[in-house]
Amino acid sequence: MDFVRGFWRKHRRKVLVTAGCLGSGYLLYKLYNIHTRRLADLERELAHERENDEIIKTQMKAHFESIQMIVDSTTLPHAIQYLSIRISEEIDVSDVMDRLDKGKGMLSSPEKLQLWDELKILSFTRMVLSLWSVTMLSLYIRVQVNILGRHLYVDTARALGTSHILEELDLIDRDDEQKFLSSADFLVTNAMPSLISDMQGAVEEVLKGKQLKDVITTRVLQETVMRVLEVFMSTGSPHHWVDYLMMPQDTKLSGTTRGSSDETVSKFHQLMVETREVLINTEFTNIVEISLKCFTDALVEEMETQTVAGGLATGKPLAKVLPHIEKTMNVITAEPSKNRFLQIIRDLPEVKLFFTLLYASMPQ
Repeated sequence: MDFVRGFWRKHRRKVLVTAGCLGSGYLLYKLYNIHTRRLADLERELAHERENDEIIKTQMKAHFESIQMIVDSTTLPHAIQYLSIRISEEIDVSDVMDRLDKGKGMLSSPEKLQLWDELKILSFTRMVLSLWSVTMLSLYIRVQVNILGRHLYVDTARALGTSHILEELDLIDRDDEQKFLSSADFLVTNAMPSLISDMQGAVEEVLKGKQLKDVITTRVLQETVMRVLEVFMSTGSPHHWVDYLMMPQDTKLSGTTRGSSDETVSKFHQLMVETREVLINTEFTNIVEISLKCFTDALVEEMETQTVAGGLATGKPLAKVLPHIEKTMNVITAEPSKNRFLQIIRDLPEVKLFFTLLYASMPQ
């Protein structure tokens, strides 16, 4: 016993230090073990999340592609057909051509020049207006369907991830959905008179001073069409052309709809406000400019191959080009499955990227 007491007095400090080290080591071991298990659990969770993310990405990609098919096979053909009928009714050049044909040898020089000038303005107005309308409708409807499809997908995904049944969640009402999609008819049913008037004003400004004997080449025609589009798009307030595509009053809720807790704000108005925000975005304006130029270039190239005696490459008097310009509307407004101009726009890398990013962006 005395030996133990002596040993303790002599080695107490060492014993305490050794015991402390052993205790600390055991504690560190336990902490490390717990941390390791937590890391393993976290890695499993991350792996599961990555797997879910891949599933979601695959589903979104499939849904996105199905939406593009809906645009091309259902929504757009209806809109283009309706547009073609309305333009033919509103801008009828057959009456002027009949008067010129029947008045041969009977019309005075001033009367004949007046009719030819009217034919010139109407033919260019119809061609450029058709080109602009088909391009803008195709882009606008694609914006609509992508926004709607994204909302429906995300709302459904959120619903499936909760304990609530779908009917209890704030999903898009079928009536709001139909109202939103049918708003694409606004250009044809409401905006057409003002659109024709403003487009004709741009045509008259650009063609002012152009004589029937003036030589028109492929390049001159392309530059003339682009100049008309430029004058039309730049006249008035910035983004004034958006009002040809959708009702101006749908902007009343702009700035208050997103994130609003006001239950009286309908999903339809939310969708319309979101659509307008996309249309006035710089990226969309760039897409519009690229699409209009590609459409114009392709149309002029096709006209060059269709005109007789070597086409427009060598140049033709404007009077001889007008009949070919007048016939372009049927080609421009052809149904989407046979419309190579729409296919060119749809396949543009910039257009594909824009709509991919639009669909992928999360609604608020």
